[in-house]
Amino acid sequence: MGTDAARTASRRAGSGEVVLEVSGLVTEFRLAHGTIRANADVFLRVRKGATLGVVGESGSGKSVLCRAILRLIPSPPGFVTAGRVLFEGRDLLTLSERQMRRVRGTQIKMVFQNPMTSLNPVWPIGDQITEGLRVHYGLGRAAARRQGIELLRQVGIPSPEARAREYPFQWSGGMLQRAVVAMAMAGEPKLLLADELTTALDVTIQDQILALLLEIQERTGMAMVLVSHDMAVVAETCDEVAVMYAGQIMETAPTKALFNDPKHPYTVGLMNSIPSVERRDDRLLPIPGQPPDLTRLNPGCPFAARCSHASPDCAETPVALREVGPAHHSACLYPERIGA
Repeated sequence: MGTDAARTASRRAGSGEVVLEVSGLVTEFRLAHGTIRANADVFLRVRKGATLGVVGESGSGKSVLCRAILRLIPSPPGFVTAGRVLFEGRDLLTLSERQMRRVRGTQIKMVFQNPMTSLNPVWPIGDQITEGLRVHYGLGRAAARRQGIELLRQVGIPSPEARAREYPFQWSGGMLQRAVVAMAMAGEPKLLLADELTTALDVTIQDQILALLLEIQERTGMAMVLVSHDMAVVAETCDEVAVMYAGQIMETAPTKALFNDPKHPYTVGLMNSIPSVERRDDRLLPIPGQPPDLTRLNPGCPFAARCSHASPDCAETPVALREVGPAHHSACLYPERIGA
């Protein structure tokens, strides 16, 4: 199935029930020089069969959010101090560690940002892919190996029967990325958290893997959270988008509405920073300034110091998501100024 057709099917399926609901999530890192709120009062929803894109600059809290959902924040120094993470109605933050391991092994999978650190250097690739199938699904060694080889074939690994016996140091970065995608797809989870899924992949393999995931969504109703810096991938793949900055959600909207009519200055800044074949300017339009120090945030909008639309009260008045259109929410005090 091509990417366009799979995406259409995904959006039909994405009208179902809520699979994941994150509400009021706060994740802190308590360090010697201060406390960093990497996630600050985060609210998100992901529906069955749908893909939620999460975008933002490096350091905005996207990867921490995925790890907090799966309770993979190292403690200390990290702590989830507030909020709920409801997966199919169960609050993951209240489960025992044994229950949580079962959820991670069968129902929620994650593709981590750096495949080099996701694989054991002294185990063959094939053994690492089949381990979860044997532990969590009870498959015998031969059956698990057959399924592991088929997963490698699906993500574009040539000669998977032979390559499954090789070690991570024998594979390129792009091949390792495909291997961790294969590991995540084992058992067809209900929710996939994909942190920079297409990093180190050329555009052809990107399209193959995204098409594969969208095809699985059509067949199984799998939901997906796609963390990405690639706005083009988000625009083509996701049903909804959440924009993060300084640990907070600045804007959420259906993908088409967000790209056609953004309602937060930070979203506009991200879009203006993208090279365009249609806009023939000599220079890109970067967002001025630097991301804030998360240990010394002002009480108002964290983007106020970099915002061309800000008023003095923006730095002092607390902001929260509010509805600015159908299924469209923005944490801006003056969204009407955008585009004016």
